[in-house]
Amino acid sequence: MPEDRTSTPPPAANEATPPAPAPAGFKPWLPLLITTVFMPVLAWGMTQFVILPQLQQGLGISAPAGAPAAAKANKKDAKKEKSVSVPMNKLLVNVADTMGARYLLVSLSLVGSGPDFQAKITEHDAQLRDIASGVLGSKSLADLEKPGERNLIRNELISGFNGILGDSAI
Repeated sequence: MPEDRTSTPPPAANEATPPAPAPAGFKPWLPLLITTVFMPVLAWGMTQFVILPQLQQGLGISAPAGAPAAAKANKKDAKKEKSVSVPMNKLLVNVADTMGARYLLVSLSLVGSGPDFQAKITEHDAQLRDIASGVLGSKSLADLEKPGERNLIRNELISGFNGILGDSAI
C-alpha cells in the first residue's frame, strides 16, 4: 500500500510546546511603579512625623514652627523671663583611655530662667559636677577630637542636668 506523503505525522508526546509570550503592557511594571512612588513618600512621612519629633523631644529642642498656639504662647512667656547664667568653674577630668596621662580642665556656664534657678544650681552643685565629670570622663581623646562632638557632649550634659534639676531647667 502506498503511503500518503501529504499528511504530517502527529506531534510526539515528548516535544515541548513553545512558551507563552510574556504579557505586554502596563501590568508587569505596576509593582515597580508603586514601589518607586510609595517608598519616598513613606520615608518622608516617617522622617517628618516620627523620627524628627522624637529627636527634638530627646534633645530638648522646642516645637517646630507649625506648633499649636499654646506652645507658641509658652515660648513667648519663656522669653519674657530673664535668663540667668551660673558659672561652674574648673572641673578637672581625666580623659578616658590615656591612663591618667591626659586631662581636661573645663569651665561650664549653666543658663536657665526662673526665679530660683541660681538657688537650684547651688543646692545641687555636687550632683551636677558628678554628672559632668561622668559624661566628660567617659570620652576618649579620639572622641573629643571628632567634628561636632562638642554639640553631642553639650546635649548629654543638658539632659543629665535636666534630670537632676527638672525638665527644661537648663
